[in-house]
Amino acid sequence: MILSGLEIKKRLGKTLFIEPFDEKLLNPNSYNLRLHNELMVYTGRVLDMRKPNDVQVIKIPESGLVLEPGRLYLGRTLEYTRTEGVVPMLEGRSSVGRLGLYVHVTAGFGDVGFAGYWTLEMHCIHPIRIYPGVPICQIFYHEILGDFVPYSSKKYQNNTGIQPSLLYKDFEEESQPIAAGIK
Repeated sequence: MILSGLEIKKRLGKTLFIEPFDEKLLNPNSYNLRLHNELMVYTGRVLDMRKPNDVQVIKIPESGLVLEPGRLYLGRTLEYTRTEGVVPMLEGRSSVGRLGLYVHVTAGFGDVGFAGYWTLEMHCIHPIRIYPGVPICQIFYHEILGDFVPYSSKKYQNNTGIQPSLLYKDFEEESQPIAAGIK
């Protein structure tokens, strides 16, 4: 079951937290999140899952920034969110999608208990000018059924900004005999 906009508002400060909250961004069954003024791009030509990849931070000026096709841009939401007892999910806004901008490559599914800023994996079909503060995506919430263990990943929980992939940490945690046995 997806929470209505009115239910989102009712649960604010209790089991749902959106900071800052602006009632004008509340929808019938979601809440629009805005784009922060920074992006991050990978600087290497080939990305490696087993190690940290070099990144560069780009400021989005008030006059906007043109995104180019064929490049992944990591952004983040202006809003910090936290959930208790519901599953947060992120989707691009239809108005943004109709301009050919994908807001998340694969990571629109959140975990119950997630707290932090949402990192956006953005790419576009053709050049597009983006602006800081634009409502870029929407968060919506599903009820969760049954017992659960809240999200507590040391990689992304309580982040303070854009998060590049930390997948390499999974390799560090693997035991050598298991990794050595993979062919």
